[in-house]
Amino acid sequence: MFIQGLTDEYVDYLKDESRLIGYAEGICFPESEAQVQEVVRGAWQKDMPLTFQGARTGITAGAVPKGGWILNLSRMNRIRALRLDEAVGAFRLTVEPGILLCDLQRRLEETAFDTADWDEESLKALARFRESGPHFFSPDPTETTASLGGMAACNASGARSFRYQSMRAHVRGLRVVTQRGEVLSMRRGELVADHGEFSMHSEQGTVFTGRLPGGVPPKVSKCAAGYFLDPSMDLTDLFIGAEGTLGVITEITVGLLPLPKTIWGVMIFLPEESAAWRFIQEVRALQGKGGADLLAAVEYFDGSALNLLRGIHGGGMDDLPVLKERWNSAVYVEYHGEEEPLEQALEELCGCMERYGLQDEDAWIADHPRERERMRLFRHAVPETVNGLIAERKKMHPGLTKLGTDMAVPDERLEEMMRMYREDLNRSGLESVIFGHIGNNHVHVNIIPRDPGEYEAGKRLYLNWAARVVDWGGTVSAEHGIGKLKAPFLKLMVGESELREWMALKRVFDPKELFNPGNLFGV
Repeated sequence: MFIQGLTDEYVDYLKDESRLIGYAEGICFPESEAQVQEVVRGAWQKDMPLTFQGARTGITAGAVPKGGWILNLSRMNRIRALRLDEAVGAFRLTVEPGILLCDLQRRLEETAFDTADWDEESLKALARFRESGPHFFSPDPTETTASLGGMAACNASGARSFRYQSMRAHVRGLRVVTQRGEVLSMRRGELVADHGEFSMHSEQGTVFTGRLPGGVPPKVSKCAAGYFLDPSMDLTDLFIGAEGTLGVITEITVGLLPLPKTIWGVMIFLPEESAAWRFIQEVRALQGKGGADLLAAVEYFDGSALNLLRGIHGGGMDDLPVLKERWNSAVYVEYHGEEEPLEQALEELCGCMERYGLQDEDAWIADHPRERERMRLFRHAVPETVNGLIAERKKMHPGLTKLGTDMAVPDERLEEMMRMYREDLNRSGLESVIFGHIGNNHVHVNIIPRDPGEYEAGKRLYLNWAARVVDWGGTVSAEHGIGKLKAPFLKLMVGESELREWMALKRVFDPKELFNPGNLFGV
């Protein structure tokens, strides 16, 4: 389980998708909660920092070690139990933190599970599950090789969070190992704060008590910027999005949803960017009208993103559609539901297109799995191509990375945010693309620097944007978390005084401050 010292065989574990490289004295790969407890006790006794890792797909350096030991959970990847909650008619799946999202999706699709260690109740639930029709797990980050433990740690979301919300909404229970290897077990609805005061008992008998920090939460529908705090909150939510700073998640119970009978995706191409922003507002306003409350995702791609895709034909991406030169932006919408209401929703969407002078040829409809897969390739090709550009430029400037925003604003600030991005980027001359989950007022601006000077200029621009977004009541991170790279932005958003209260909360569960050093709070 434990390897003292990091040989070349384990050097990849010093980094994640942020490309930041850390350092560590050793690494361990526990295969059970008991082994996690053993490692945490050893770290406590030696005052040894611990960095928790899942699949290392994060882009904020949350899994990059800053000394001490690495506790990698990739071998804890089993599905432990299945239950049917008779009260609400919903299935709950209990998994270990190392299971990958893609593996979970495949097992749900095939209803194929390793049941060797399942109890009788789980086996009975499985029979009901197979009779009840297909189910799915709705959180959908772009990187499907993310682990569920990592998704819970940063409250991950994705395109479908417009309808189904983020990871937090689907977690029904947790087991967390905290100081001295003690275990907190919680199920949603059992432990709640009382006017900001909380009390939790570990299975070993220790009582964790404290007061939740105050502060004003951002006025947004998506937020992955540190601790979720509310005076009467369910205490399960305290550990979702905490990025391993309060303890290590060893078990997660998640809710499953019936798979929609029909799924349609529609990509609409527009000739002008500001018209696309207004079009999006109209599409969102259709929600709830005449059976159109079926919208699952609303995504956006600017002209630079389309130009990027125009340049990759012949480079392994020939399955993408040919993009007309007059198209300057694109809006993707996805509908889930029954076929008849979906047809009505599509009629309303076509009416919206007509008001903007768009024709049938300006829309690409995916109403069967093969075409939806092409559309998924289209949507994911933008960040993949950006990463490829940066990889090439790193050959000349090894320290170069892309700069990616992850901010979200309240509804009334959407167009103002988009204008801010466009005007500042035009003045700067920096290469960039804008894409992402605009239905939640959340897009990614990827600045693609050519040299270190442009990288520093991009960082200054990013900091200025963050200050304005915070002034508007927004969040500096809507889905990727804070990690180590965005700690200065969290400080800007929360303020030094409240951040000290957050640190006091951390010390309730991690009094020696050994867990995930650098995450949220920086150095």
